[in-house]
Amino acid sequence: MPVRQLDPALINRIAAGEVVERPASVVKELIENALDAGARKIDVLTDGGGRRLIRVSDDGAGMTRDDLDLSVERHATSKLDGDDLLAIRTLGFRGEALPSIGAVARLSITTRHAGEPNAWAVAVEAGEKSDIRPAALSEGTRVEVRDLFFATPARLKFLKSDRAEGEAIREVVRRLAMSRPDVAFTLAGEERAPVTWSAALPDATGRLARLGDVLGAEFRANAVAVAGGREGLAIEGFAGLPTHSRANALGQYLFVNGRPVRDRLMLGAVRGAYADWMSRDRHAVVALFVALDPREVDVNVHPAKTEVRFRDAGLVRALIVRSLQEALGRDSQRAATGGGQATLSAFRPAYGSPSRNWDWRRSPARPPGAPFGVPGASIGVGAVSMPAGFAEAAQAAFDAGAPSADATADEVAPSPELVDHPLGAARAQVHETYIVSQTRDGIVIVDQHAAHERLVYEKMKAALEKTGIARQILLIPDVVDLDDADVERLTARADELARFGLVIEAFGPGAVMVRETPSMLGEVDCRRLLVDLAEHMAEWDETLPLERRLMHVAATMACHGSVRAGRRLKPEEMNALLREMEVTPNSGQCNHGRPTYVELKLGDIERLFGRK
Repeated sequence: MPVRQLDPALINRIAAGEVVERPASVVKELIENALDAGARKIDVLTDGGGRRLIRVSDDGAGMTRDDLDLSVERHATSKLDGDDLLAIRTLGFRGEALPSIGAVARLSITTRHAGEPNAWAVAVEAGEKSDIRPAALSEGTRVEVRDLFFATPARLKFLKSDRAEGEAIREVVRRLAMSRPDVAFTLAGEERAPVTWSAALPDATGRLARLGDVLGAEFRANAVAVAGGREGLAIEGFAGLPTHSRANALGQYLFVNGRPVRDRLMLGAVRGAYADWMSRDRHAVVALFVALDPREVDVNVHPAKTEVRFRDAGLVRALIVRSLQEALGRDSQRAATGGGQATLSAFRPAYGSPSRNWDWRRSPARPPGAPFGVPGASIGVGAVSMPAGFAEAAQAAFDAGAPSADATADEVAPSPELVDHPLGAARAQVHETYIVSQTRDGIVIVDQHAAHERLVYEKMKAALEKTGIARQILLIPDVVDLDDADVERLTARADELARFGLVIEAFGPGAVMVRETPSMLGEVDCRRLLVDLAEHMAEWDETLPLERRLMHVAATMACHGSVRAGRRLKPEEMNALLREMEVTPNSGQCNHGRPTYVELKLGDIERLFGRK
């Protein structure tokens, strides 16, 4: 087959395949153009998931007649001052978006420049450009894209449902709205109710307000400010507390010089920063904004510009990890607010919902003839209709018969001088697992195992950095039988384990001898500890840094050396645990990212019972 020059229309359609993957790609390109034009208000309207209609209107600078004529030509752009592709300070610069869209759809552009007496319009249909004609528009630019991919029907087969495409558009607008809190956005369409994000100040307060509008008030309540800088590289944004996490990484929003990206280096840095607070199956919620010299980052490595390449990748990763860890360390004793809210929601009456009749007189937990409630208090007669919030299966404990022995609460005499502490004064231990304390304006429920696990872990880290972990020699070495593969894993890491005071050696086939254990763990179940360590080691990546492997070992040992659920604590022990939590870094969550305590404000409890 001889070599031939491709037809310009075919060239445009091939280019469109790289730039216009789906309707969301069109929305992204058009909004980026509006932002580069200095828009302060952007309206997006879609129909049929963007297949039938996409309309993006802005109040930006607009284009003159000559600029409009050139804007739909291949490789025509106003985003580059010269020929230096390393000095890119705009979002769009390729000059391919508008002609690529016009090659596969019906495109119309209406725009007005401040220096023009009227607006101008142009239409492009399947690559065929119309003449420039006068039009009516007060300011800015309005771009309409109809019948997307009508010129390339095969591409329509790869699109998803209207709802799925509409959600992809919404995600694109959300990310761009987060990057520019000073710009107002409106998103409307038949697939959703209109959403408006008002413009805010372009500072940290305005950014958090915009993030709260987009990600929800829960993120705003559980976010900590992130800020850092070094060698011309700056990072700022907000990071969710470790206890405010998700099951996937979709809640991680990353921006480089205002450009939304999905960069593996940055995602890995976020995961590494949270590794000391969060289990492997949970993911942080963050919004980070990285700013650096355009010459230090290549944004031209992907047609959709969603991936970037840094000249000094190590510096970027180190700064992200350090900035996140410093931010989380400042508020390390906070727990997510969602725990208390979820607790209140579980008990909040759902009036108007179907409910069952509950007769307190027939309750098996109440002996026949016994008074109900406080002695001397007056009570009603007849069946009491319990609200649905108290009648659901999750609240079955209210109608479960007489309490068992382990369901009692051990009351502790109040200690007024301790109430003013952040975690209050211990008042009771419930189920021999949870400590209930009273603060000046509410109550705190502490998971004694999770809290002590974090305390032991932090002690181990501190001892490892300073003097090393003290060991205790077993009078009689403990021999543990294990699988051959587990024995091999443990003995291969014997030097690392010895740094934490756990001295082991192979003892024949399928056995390990434990000679010394960390003294701070007290009495240790060596078999359970070694089995857990071997399981964790089986999941380790060989490229995992030594420091991270050591922290995994410390976390596993801390879990085995902490106060177990089911252990009865004395009042002095409970208050000592609370006081130690108040001065220990990261005590708001355990080593697995779960909250160590839940706080219920008195005002919320009063509203729950209708007292407010």
